[in-house]
Amino acid sequence: MSRRRLESRKCCPGPRLPFDNTRLELSKAIHVRTEYKIPTQSTMAEETSQDAISQEETAGSAPAASSASSPSRNACTGPLPPCIQSLTNTVTALMNPKRKASPSSPTPAKKSHSTNLFSKRDGLGAYISHPEKYDALRVIYYDLNFVAIHDLYPKSSVHTLLLPRSEKHAPLHPFEAFEDADFLVSVKEQAAKLKRIVASELRRKYGPFSKQDVPREAVLNGEVELAEGEDMPVGRDWEKDVQVGIHARPSMNHLHVHVLSVDRYSECLKHRKHYNSFATRFFVPIEDFPLAEGDVRRHPGREGYLESDMKCWRCGKNFGNKFARLKEHLKEEFEAWKRE
Repeated sequence: MSRRRLESRKCCPGPRLPFDNTRLELSKAIHVRTEYKIPTQSTMAEETSQDAISQEETAGSAPAASSASSPSRNACTGPLPPCIQSLTNTVTALMNPKRKASPSSPTPAKKSHSTNLFSKRDGLGAYISHPEKYDALRVIYYDLNFVAIHDLYPKSSVHTLLLPRSEKHAPLHPFEAFEDADFLVSVKEQAAKLKRIVASELRRKYGPFSKQDVPREAVLNGEVELAEGEDMPVGRDWEKDVQVGIHARPSMNHLHVHVLSVDRYSECLKHRKHYNSFATRFFVPIEDFPLAEGDVRRHPGREGYLESDMKCWRCGKNFGNKFARLKEHLKEEFEAWKRE
């Protein structure tokens, strides 16, 4: 090799990393990357929700939380310092070389979302504030103190919600709100009213199939005439097929009471938490209030209600964690139940 070429190499060294002592800096950077444990999508998904319903259901009429990505952060101390972030980026680039992009179909544009992480839990607030804006398909009735609506994601064939409008009580957890004796009385009165409405709807939908309602249906259909002074056959007591209560850990911010049929027959019943939220002690009947201070239902997470085995509400058969099998069974039980 000629002397001129050697001198040229000395004057024009090759490309280098933006740090001296390359090996030492790379070692430090790798150490930093390990120490700071930059969160990834998989690690961020490890947190499990204790909610009985999905994020889509929680959203209700409110927009979902923002899905925009955020810069790398340390789990304990916030954003990484610029020098640390620079080192981390350098090591990441060296350890993860870019691959050639493969052709793919264009991705649809993302919808804009609210950045308020808690707005999705306030979906019931719209019905409380302005029930007059909704038709009878959503709002059943309302007055100055309460609103009754159809659940947007019913977990039974008939599923309604009672929403107190009291500014004092609506934001409270039911365990706290129902410590107010006068308020609890008013809730129980309205819940009883809504329970009668739900029972009437069950009779309208399933009375023609029920053995207990055969005499009544015969009169309604004109097949049998009542004698003068004779009362209409009572028929089936559908109120016994309606449950009224709250979730020990509500998924929505506004106080609400569930009033629904016992059948758990609905396309919106999609997983174990859905089912167990109404089939275990996670569901607290309204008549059990006020709760004793030491009642174990005050600690639903500790008791593990939502993760327990799924048992048929009607026959008691244990399906363990086999939701698909339970779902098929519930259809059979529904047909048998409405024919009682």
